[in-house]
Amino acid sequence: MGDSEGDLLNSPPMEKLGAGGYLSVWKDYGVYGIVGAVVVGILIPLVLSSVFMGKKKEKQRGVPVQVGGEAGYAVRNAQASELVEVPWEGATTMAALFEQSCKKNSQYNFLGTRKLISKEFITASDGRKFEKLHLGDYEWQTYGEIFDRACNFASGLVRLGHNLDSRAAIFSDTRPEWFIALQGCFRQNITVVTIYASLGEDALIHSLNETQVSTLICESKQLKKLAAISSGLESVQNIIYFEDDGTENDISVSGSMSNWTVSAFSDVEKLGKTSPVHPSLPSKNGNAVVMYTSGSTGLPKGVMITHGNIVATAAAVMMVVPNIRRSDIYLAYLPLAHVFELAAESVMLAAGCSMGYGSTLTLTDTSNKIKKGTKGDASVLKPTIMTAVPAILDRVRDGVLKKVEEKGGSAKNLFNIAYKRRLSAVEGSWLGAWGLERMLWDVLVFKRIRALLGGGLRFMLCGGAPLSADSQRFINICMGAPIGQAYGLTETFAGATFSEFDDTTVGRVGPPAPCCYIKLVSWEEGGYKSTDKPMPRGEIVVGGFSVTAGYYKNQEKTNEAYKVDEKGMRWFYTGDIGQFHPDGCLEIIDRKKDIVKLQHGEYVSLGKVEAALSTSNYVDNIMLHADPFHNYCVALVVPSHQALEKWAQQAGINYRDFSELCDKAETVSEVQQSLSKAAKTAKLDKFETPAKIKLLPEAWTPESGLVTAAFKIKREQLKAKFKDELQKLYG
Repeated sequence: MGDSEGDLLNSPPMEKLGAGGYLSVWKDYGVYGIVGAVVVGILIPLVLSSVFMGKKKEKQRGVPVQVGGEAGYAVRNAQASELVEVPWEGATTMAALFEQSCKKNSQYNFLGTRKLISKEFITASDGRKFEKLHLGDYEWQTYGEIFDRACNFASGLVRLGHNLDSRAAIFSDTRPEWFIALQGCFRQNITVVTIYASLGEDALIHSLNETQVSTLICESKQLKKLAAISSGLESVQNIIYFEDDGTENDISVSGSMSNWTVSAFSDVEKLGKTSPVHPSLPSKNGNAVVMYTSGSTGLPKGVMITHGNIVATAAAVMMVVPNIRRSDIYLAYLPLAHVFELAAESVMLAAGCSMGYGSTLTLTDTSNKIKKGTKGDASVLKPTIMTAVPAILDRVRDGVLKKVEEKGGSAKNLFNIAYKRRLSAVEGSWLGAWGLERMLWDVLVFKRIRALLGGGLRFMLCGGAPLSADSQRFINICMGAPIGQAYGLTETFAGATFSEFDDTTVGRVGPPAPCCYIKLVSWEEGGYKSTDKPMPRGEIVVGGFSVTAGYYKNQEKTNEAYKVDEKGMRWFYTGDIGQFHPDGCLEIIDRKKDIVKLQHGEYVSLGKVEAALSTSNYVDNIMLHADPFHNYCVALVVPSHQALEKWAQQAGINYRDFSELCDKAETVSEVQQSLSKAAKTAKLDKFETPAKIKLLPEAWTPESGLVTAAFKIKREQLKAKFKDELQKLYG
């Protein structure tokens, strides 16, 4: 298994999340623990429920509002009678926000990285090599020091010869230098093009050429890839690379790179320090970033994000998340080229928090790259705030539950009792469970589970894709932290809706963020109307300060998705279908592009069905396919290795490898029955349930190009790659 396959997001949960460590959570609990749990779990509620029982009053989180533009049902955040535009007066651009926050918090820790003590390669029995890292504590730089570095880099960039009328691109994994380079570019009003480190060659060439990038900032490990495509890059003149521990600063330049000026990041900083250049600061309407979406179809589109968009989303999140403060510690590990992470780090900057950088390969004590005996990033940093995409949380949940099942006996009983009692508290069936009993369950069961992510989490931000109700509840209970489930897009700089910390419901994405309005516009063809009762339904349209300027050099697509109303407000048509609950919270229920009409006229919502079928224990990933020339659906399924192999062992199925197991008729039948059961539970119609399936043994990863960085399936790419398999299913 290579490093990319060992990514926490891509890997089987037990192997990478270290769920084996959970054995210690339950191994010491015996009869006395169970008896004590029963006493607390049954007798105390009987005493306290009479005192604390009561129906919770529903809080109004969003309120209807009259807006311009196309007719529909519009809602604003109940906390903000006027849309918020800035976190504080004067912070109208990211350059201004950065400078003001750095000066205000100059002596406090800002960016931290772990010291690399040593690294080694171990060889597995099959000959594959794995890199293991021995990492030390976090080493910190203050806000003042980071501001100086950004200013030095900005000056160095100019002295290096960067044309201030052209763009710079950052092509790298998340790290402090990524953030410093971004802020340095903003100091000279340079628009930054952000590109996923995992982007394929064709998409990379397209992105750099379309935006006419003259300076490319990257990791040293990307130099070979750039050398290989150098003949296809039309405008690149300067390459600035981040040095890595153990990498020589003097990088040899191949012949294909001889036309470029290649410099180390530290050398550019030194150049700027010795020859400072006066800053050229941007305006709020100036383009801060051209962010290339990972794209579920075709080549990626570049979204033009203004400085005003970024500060508006930061201001909105600071209003919604309770009391973000200087003492908070944020663990940064998701891709900064994704709007979710860039928005989150912008919020932390505005709030004066500390940000410790990690990676998905070193996140926990048993992550793929962590040397045995070395602590993972979360254990060392002990973050109070984290972001996560649903893929991570789903695997955390699955990993713990599978280990509980394997342990069995009194440990399983104790966990189940604790979980049910805490679930009753979260769902508000009795209020006493939040006090004395909560403390006991935390000590007996959940404290050690929480240690997986450092043990200090007080709030978690989740976005990038829908989070299942089961996973949301699990994280609430086992991690002891509320989840702010956000809904947003690159086109709205992540700012659309945000569920509030005291909202214990699941399956919803909260009220509109305070920086924007959400409007539901009727979609007659799909049967969704803004006048529907009891809840208005329709296409989700976002209007306000977070709505971006459009697609770079793509006016046709911009005109399709963006509209400006008679009052000058900009609206983005998301293509998602939502409904508003009475308290003003939004629920995502469908997507226009995912609606397919079958041969007999029935409409199938691919995304809705996939979400329902994903509840099967056998499903790691799934793509439903509906053909207008047939009256039934089929599905491609990536099965869970662990669940399927466990079934095969119990059923006495013999097989050489996982691929052979997936091809067996009895295996297909078992998974098909599980899907049918999941469909029945979700009350799907017969025509929505796949009549035939194909099991695919290889996982879909961002590196394979079959899913986005946020793990949304790329439907067109999957259809092209598995064209033959789909044809056979319909044959």
